[in-house]
Amino acid sequence: MSPRTPQQFEEIREEKKALIMNVALEHFAREGYHNTTISHIARHAGISKGLMYNYFNSKDELLSEIINRSLDEISKYFDPDKDGYLTEEEFDLFIRKLFYILREKLHFWRLFYQFLMQKDVRDKFLKTHLGLVKSVEAIYSNNNSPFLSSMTRILTEYFQRKRERKPKGYDPVLDLNLFIYTVEGFGMVTVYMDEVDEMYYNKTIDRIIELYK
Repeated sequence: MSPRTPQQFEEIREEKKALIMNVALEHFAREGYHNTTISHIARHAGISKGLMYNYFNSKDELLSEIINRSLDEISKYFDPDKDGYLTEEEFDLFIRKLFYILREKLHFWRLFYQFLMQKDVRDKFLKTHLGLVKSVEAIYSNNNSPFLSSMTRILTEYFQRKRERKPKGYDPVLDLNLFIYTVEGFGMVTVYMDEVDEMYYNKTIDRIIELYK
């Protein structure tokens, strides 16, 4: 048997990290982030506690990696050409892909939402990844999450451009926050629906796009 290549070792490492994150998410969601220890995760992942620290330095780092993985699921569809400018066509595509991803990986997102609703997890997530957009200036000073900071900045600029075709007094920051609340709320409904009326579901997505495009 020939020795493994560096690429094979890296693939094995990534597979093991994915296993640990999947096990951690299951137990964080069902037993609580605060109540789930590194030892508990290691035991259910079938590895030693010491080996766990070869993959994650702490439970907080593991938490951040799980959250970042969820963001990676959607980042590829936001501003797909990565030119920092969101067109109406790209906005439309992103909303449709976002809700497709939620339905496609329902088990993962149910666990993630359940996990995220825990106060200590949600507080950490809001502090380091996401929060209410209070002003345009705040967008450019938030460097906690590179993807979300970039996403919020690009979305803010997208909503600001809408001023050209909106009535006087249009508030792009308010409209952006309403958009975020709408997407978050419908996202949660989507994740917890066992049966979906496809026609009505798609009509709802169309309406969200119509309201905010």
